[in-house]
Formats: sequence, C-alpha cells, structure tokens
Amino acid sequence: MKVYCGTDIIEVERIKKAILENPNFKANIFSKKEIEEIEKCSNDDVRYQRYAGRFASKEAIYKAISKFTVKSDYSPKFLDVEIENDVEFKGRPKVNVLSKSLEEVFVRYKIKIDLSISHVRENAIAMAVVNID
Repeated sequence: MKVYCGTDIIEVERIKKAILENPNFKANIFSKKEIEEIEKCSNDDVRYQRYAGRFASKEAIYKAISKFTVKSDYSPKFLDVEIENDVEFKGRPKVNVLSKSLEEVFVRYKIKIDLSISHVRENAIAMAVVNID
C-alpha cells in the first residue's frame, strides 16, 4: 500500500469576502448538498468557517491525488467532489466523488481518502490522506 497526503490552509475572511462579493462563488465551488448543510448553521462566523473548511478540503484532496490526475491527464474541478458529514461516524468528513471522469481515476488507482478538517475564527485547515492498494 502507498500513502499520499495533501494539506491546505485558508483564511476564513478570504472565503467570506469571495462569497459576499461574488454571487456565483458558492455555486461554482460547493455542491447543492454542501451549501444546504452549511446554511443550516445559524451562526454566521461558524458558517463561513465551514465554507472555508470545505474549500481547504477540496484543495487538500486535489493535492493528494495530483500524481494520479496528472497521469490521467485530468484537471479536477471544485465540483468534482463534495464533502459531507458522515452521520454514521459522528459527523466525520466523508468525500463523495461527483464527476464520472474523476471517479474513473479513483477506480483505476484504487484511491481511498481519509479527510480531517479543523477551523478557528481566522483559519481553516484540511488534510487528506490517500491510500492506494
């Protein structure tokens, strides 16, 4: 088994500013399911932290799988994956692949991802660990 990792950190304020200044930002970056889940949060500060965490997650995932997407001549997009809270595991982040093209890369290389997200007032960070059988 081989293991690859990717990490990303983002300032919450950058994501908040992008959301407030660009009406299409959320729809271009986050799935409908992600938006619906995050919008349930009544605390504005925490909501922007969660958006930043999801953004950092996608960046971390794409860094971790970059070797395989380059080999496959595929350039991932933000909407190729969605991050959801896995209720079976007390809200632990779970990665869903939404794109058929990216799914082909995952199947070809037998990619499995473990994801961790943390956020505080100013920053959100994510780490993706990819296991290849």
